[in-house]
Amino acid sequence: MYYIGIDLGGTNIAAGLVDDKGKLLHKLSVHTPSDVDYTVIVEEMVKLSRKVVSEYGANEADIKSVGIGCPGSIDYKKGSVAYSNNIKMYDAPVREEFQKYWNIPVALENDANAAALGEYVACGEAASVFVAVTLGTGVGGGVIIDGKIFTGSNGAGAELGHSTLVHNGLPCTCGKKGCWECYASATALVNQTKIAIEKHPESLMTKIAKERGKVNGRTAFDAAKQNDSVAKYVVEKYLEYVADGIVSMVNIFQPDKVVISGGISNEGDYILKPIREYVEKYDYNKLFNKVEICTATLLNDAGIIGAAYAGKQLI
Repeated sequence: MYYIGIDLGGTNIAAGLVDDKGKLLHKLSVHTPSDVDYTVIVEEMVKLSRKVVSEYGANEADIKSVGIGCPGSIDYKKGSVAYSNNIKMYDAPVREEFQKYWNIPVALENDANAAALGEYVACGEAASVFVAVTLGTGVGGGVIIDGKIFTGSNGAGAELGHSTLVHNGLPCTCGKKGCWECYASATALVNQTKIAIEKHPESLMTKIAKERGKVNGRTAFDAAKQNDSVAKYVVEKYLEYVADGIVSMVNIFQPDKVVISGGISNEGDYILKPIREYVEKYDYNKLFNKVEICTATLLNDAGIIGAAYAGKQLI
């Protein structure tokens, strides 16, 4: 049996064929049409899915379900995108529209939740409580309890990045101040690096940024690894912000496992060691087994595999 997973993004639509064990067998992607009605996007998803099946050499009859990961707020009962700013959808009945072309079970899932499900399939199925944290433009993620995504009473649960880290702190795009993502996202790290460069132009970060033409999430890390004291402070402070938010997630959910994804996760043990030490020092749980903290394994394929898994759960 096979399952289709679709990762719908503002730039690209990626679709893949996934087997019963969660292995991605074949994938394709196309640019996401811009400034069009949701029906056009759904039609593109259907075409891409069928092309994936055809290229792999499978039959459509072998496909048991489809899962779609989409940015925005999901109405799970209706199978619709209640609101998505990136793709300009409002009360869009995506499941119903997809089934006009292909009469198959369709699961619609938030994209961050889909990515969390993908990492769960890859390395977390032994965990009764699993938390995925994505450090990207913002801080996203998902919480999986007994194999099911925690969605809250209205489908909008586990907005991890919008927990408060600093009371009345930096303004967030959500309208609140002091959200975790204002301090722990890759965007926040870039801003922190720029501020440090302005204050300390002698830092190696200045040279690295000029050579690359911009400041990015690697600038401070690369300079810190060359023993630049300013960069080391930026990295240390940033990882404290990340770890402090994870402490809150641990205290609230008491997960067996926390997985960190996003480009910064490529730093591996360089970020894991200080984060683990911080969490062990400050989490509330001192008597029971400690949470396992690791970096993600699937990278860009997590959304496809997780969406396929969401579809599989319908069977």
